[in-house]
Amino acid sequence: MTHVLVLVGSLRAASTNRQIAETAVALAPEGVELTIQEGLGDLPFYNEDVDVEGSVPQTALDFRNALTAADAVLVVTPEHNGTVPAVLKNAIDWASRPYGASPLNGKPLVVVGSAFGQFGGVWAQDDARKALGIAGANVLSDVTFAIPGSVVRFAQTHPKDDAEVVEKLTSVLDGLVAATRAA
Repeated sequence: MTHVLVLVGSLRAASTNRQIAETAVALAPEGVELTIQEGLGDLPFYNEDVDVEGSVPQTALDFRNALTAADAVLVVTPEHNGTVPAVLKNAIDWASRPYGASPLNGKPLVVVGSAFGQFGGVWAQDDARKALGIAGANVLSDVTFAIPGSVVRFAQTHPKDDAEVVEKLTSVLDGLVAATRAA
């Protein structure tokens, strides 16, 4: 069984990106399990003073353990003010440590998402890819999917009922699984 951990860069329960993540879970190919990581909003702001043995908050330890147990990572993110939402950036900071031994090291990782703007959040996705690559992930830069105009496009339709979203998410998952099995 291949295990993919899904990180959602939005805290809103009914966010379009959360719905896209849930759609990805439902589209998991045979032999693949996708799990949405809950609680990213509960991670304290990264602080190197508390990131020492015996002082690491339990939420951060649990998050790192979930990353360690995963074979790959799917990040689904909106764009906030032209870049990565704060909750996702904070999670990346926790995931990047301990220095040189990040639980992301070498893991295949894909970043996708949706935003209201005409480019679908590509700036946030590009910034997330950069930070996650520096953190050690094997970012699959050729496996992408940005959905523009999310507020209008999904006003009456759930992403799971959008044929293009289903087709492209299926392709994204196939690419991520292939990279995981090749690793």
